[in-house]
Amino acid sequence: MLWKGGSKMRTALQGILIALLSLAGCAPSDGGPTLAQSGKERVTSPNVAASDLAELVNGNTMFAFDLYRFLRKEKDGNLFYSPYSISLALAMTYAGARGETERQMANTLHFTLPQDRLHPAFNSLDLDLAGRGKGGRGFQLNIVNAIWGQQGYKFLPTFLDVLAENYGAGLRLLDFASDPEASRVTINDWVSDQTNGRIKDLIPQGIIDALTRLVLTNAIYFKAAWAEPFDVEQTRDGPFYLLDGGQVTVPMMSHVASFGYAEGEGYQAVELPYDGRELAMVIFLPAAGKFEEFENSLDAGKARAIVESMSYKEVALTMPRFKVESGFSLAKVLSAMGMPAAFSRGADFSGMDGTLRLYIREVMHKAFVSVDEEGTEAAAATAVIMKEKGLPSMPVKITVNRPFIFLIRDIKTGTILFVGRVVNPAA
Repeated sequence: MLWKGGSKMRTALQGILIALLSLAGCAPSDGGPTLAQSGKERVTSPNVAASDLAELVNGNTMFAFDLYRFLRKEKDGNLFYSPYSISLALAMTYAGARGETERQMANTLHFTLPQDRLHPAFNSLDLDLAGRGKGGRGFQLNIVNAIWGQQGYKFLPTFLDVLAENYGAGLRLLDFASDPEASRVTINDWVSDQTNGRIKDLIPQGIIDALTRLVLTNAIYFKAAWAEPFDVEQTRDGPFYLLDGGQVTVPMMSHVASFGYAEGEGYQAVELPYDGRELAMVIFLPAAGKFEEFENSLDAGKARAIVESMSYKEVALTMPRFKVESGFSLAKVLSAMGMPAAFSRGADFSGMDGTLRLYIREVMHKAFVSVDEEGTEAAAATAVIMKEKGLPSMPVKITVNRPFIFLIRDIKTGTILFVGRVVNPAA
């Protein structure tokens, strides 16, 4: 009977409902999860000192090479990751860290600015990067953030305001408690959409569960043509020499052009600019037999010194086409790097919700890069999964110190393959 008034009454009632939801900070979004708005808009012209921006970039660069030293030990073979994506996702998490957790995160991530200056500096850097490549030939650089929270869980308005004002991230509400798998798929689909389908299944099954309360995500997508493209007609199969002394045959691209170039004891370096000459790829080529020595010596200071020493020279460059995909679980790595408190039951993220209930369950990262004659396509995404500690449960005690019966069965079919008993294990 309520709807007999027809479409006009129905439309009016729907409008009132949406208005009420909006006042509550839960207005429906454009087909995705409900957004809980902080009431703050992103600051699009942050007042950030140039020295703060330089300090942030320097800290991020130091973290990038610290992380490299750990990841190269964790993963054999090819390696690719986005330290900026990881720093951004963890910076959003850091906004809620307090006490020893905050101190350890700052030391590990090289966040030397106080929180009230760090987050505006990230905002300024992000907005600066967003202006790259405007009008460039086939140039794309997209950096986006999103946070996903449990429906009904109370996050502090001050925490949500920091993320809204400095990272453009509204809180998207999901029901981890009732349907963690659907929530995982929603987040993974968002990451895939933001990275043009290059990063799929960022968060594997089992990482999100009914105690998940918050997931902070960053996604980066980059695609650009070389300023000096390689001629595909010049590409030839050639040898690539491996560390173990073997070799493989791969397509080798060739080009002669003016590039930034440097050389030193045991290495050569070349810088390949992208269209618009606002971004570039830098290649460090250790001398034959010197790879491990050079890799061990490479840090933020050495990389900066090499780049600053470059001068333009005519270079006959030959390099392979390549594609690399990498995926990492970073909880153990980041703990080993100096921030174990964030992953422990003693974590203090009271800046998020006013309690000591949350800790970082996992930090997942995936990255992709493809380099060919035309240019480069790269994508990366990071997810920081926050879990509620819950009440510690007492373990059930069982001591098998008397005769027992046992069986061996097939789990899927239930087929019992073996049955036995033990009345004297010493017999």
